[in-house]
Amino acid sequence: MKKKILVANRGEIALRVIRAIQELGYSAVAVYESPDNEGLHIRTADEAVWLGDGPRCDYLDIEKVIKAAQKTGAEAIHPGYGFLAENPDFAKACEDNGIIFIGPPASVVRSLGDKVMARKIMAEAGIPMVPGTPSLAPGEAGMNVAVEFCQKHGYPVMLKATAGGGGRGIRQIDNEQQLQTEIPIARAEARAAFNNDAVFIEKLVLNPKHIEVQIMADQAGTTIHLGSRDCSIQRRNQKLIEIAPSLIPDQELVDQICRTAVKAAKAAGYVNAGTVEFLVDDDHNFYFMEINTRIQVEHTVTEMVTGIDIVRTQIKLALGKKLAFAQDDVQIRGYAIEVRINAEDPQNNFMPEGGKKIAVYRSPGGHGVRLDGFAYQGFTIPEAYDSLLVKLTVHGFSWNETVDRLRRCLNNFVIIGPKTTIPFYLRVIDNQEFRRGDFNTAFLTIHDYLLEYEDVTSECDKLARLIAEIHYRKQNSYAI
Repeated sequence: MKKKILVANRGEIALRVIRAIQELGYSAVAVYESPDNEGLHIRTADEAVWLGDGPRCDYLDIEKVIKAAQKTGAEAIHPGYGFLAENPDFAKACEDNGIIFIGPPASVVRSLGDKVMARKIMAEAGIPMVPGTPSLAPGEAGMNVAVEFCQKHGYPVMLKATAGGGGRGIRQIDNEQQLQTEIPIARAEARAAFNNDAVFIEKLVLNPKHIEVQIMADQAGTTIHLGSRDCSIQRRNQKLIEIAPSLIPDQELVDQICRTAVKAAKAAGYVNAGTVEFLVDDDHNFYFMEINTRIQVEHTVTEMVTGIDIVRTQIKLALGKKLAFAQDDVQIRGYAIEVRINAEDPQNNFMPEGGKKIAVYRSPGGHGVRLDGFAYQGFTIPEAYDSLLVKLTVHGFSWNETVDRLRRCLNNFVIIGPKTTIPFYLRVIDNQEFRRGDFNTAFLTIHDYLLEYEDVTSECDKLARLIAEIHYRKQNSYAI
């Protein structure tokens, strides 16, 4: 019988993993909650197991996911990103039940998921870091440590949830009064989001570049990197546009960051795919942020510039295979950009458009174009989950070619029904600083006017454009 691998996720990442499983000749098992009854991942997988009505709670139910794997005879589980992907208890439950967890060992997930513990590991390895506190003790003792740290290093600082991830549990603190107010609130939010109310403080690096490095490590101890990515264009610590490789002109600095990422992964005893994240200031100092112990949303740009299938490699590494390539085999060719096309209204504080039906869906294509999504014409967007519809990734020989290709694709992408982030991205990529690669994490704060565009996304406008296009083509079609 063929090997079976269960995918403990939904949406585009579940489809991405299912395709890799099937290409390897294995059977893919999907899981789903009731709001995902129309999900493409169910139709694409070889088998599907209903977990419950949800929403979200069943995808997060470790016992139900493990039972689904046992019921179907799956010998491995790929967690994707989000949900249980960085939950050490889930990784441990897989190990305890003789199921292969496609990711690092549970002990590594646990140590790196605790940001304070991760900082301790990196400090012992000599990895450069932003000054920070240990986890703050509850009550007055922790507050005193926080106040003393801020007096020594100055404001602003970042208050972070120890178990945070994906941009959640992070807030900027500008003065002591705000510090006193926000710490109890942050604890309550962290407890609700991560079942862990621990928080700590880091000195804020003002307007840095956010640079990350994709690493791969096998069980034999070989660790390599697949180059850099720039994820600086963000909104409220959430990444919007991802680029590979980094546009930092100092290649020696980029190489040094990549070598440091490998050193950090080795210090943590890392196995499988992971991402080491850094901040780079105006003086070209770089600082360790964290290691994400999962596949990243933006892995597509690295795959486009290296030609390496990261998810396929993940599965093979988890099954005990050695890396099939060495560091010298990794060659970066051209540039790639990924944009996350979400069902959101950028002009209304990026309000999600869940519950709406996609009346028309027409995607772009062509050389150097990749789509990772689960939306289709007639699909009703669930309100319960993330608003991501499709990731559009483009690749080009040069940076300008890549941006031009992205513009063409965005202009040709038609989604009628919900409002989307497409018109917002068109504004961003036409900005001259973006074209020069001159941006950092403050880009959208400085250029907030990019949200001021003519809204041509109403139902009437979209249908009128579609009808006009059909009429134009009828009038300008000739037989030869």
